[in-house]
Amino acid sequence: MKLKFLVPVLALAFALPCSATESPKAEINKVIARFQSSLKKHDAEALGRLFVSGSDAWVTTLGDTTLKTMRDKHPTAPRYKVGTRKSFLDFVSSNSSDIDEEFHDVRIDTDGSIASVYFTFEFLMDGKVQNRGAETWQLVKTDDGWKIAAMLYSSNF
Repeated sequence: MKLKFLVPVLALAFALPCSATESPKAEINKVIARFQSSLKKHDAEALGRLFVSGSDAWVTTLGDTTLKTMRDKHPTAPRYKVGTRKSFLDFVSSNSSDIDEEFHDVRIDTDGSIASVYFTFEFLMDGKVQNRGAETWQLVKTDDGWKIAAMLYSSNF
């Protein structure tokens, strides 16, 4: 009697299609891994492919303690600076130091079409922390996969 019920259940389980695609969070985690790997390799071309073409939303802001220290020496030091993807890629490709960025407490929120990634980081050159802070990426799902549309981060020296 139990076998009668088991056979249809097993047949149904094998007939259902399996999802061969990864979850959006898994795909975004691969973008994060490619970002870190490309940074370490000084591969500006690979890094550039992770961004939405034509997007240049890039802002650095100084943490309160760092801003106070900066303004003690330079009273008109700005709290934030708008940068460009190109300047970042130029820095990565032309820098001879070992570069690494360690991400901590990564959080990904997505509906499958757009996403935000938020984490704390430590930016290292030649193994020494140069700055740390919080960083957020805004991503969009394109026909070519997930791409970074905007990047904002705080910088604390």
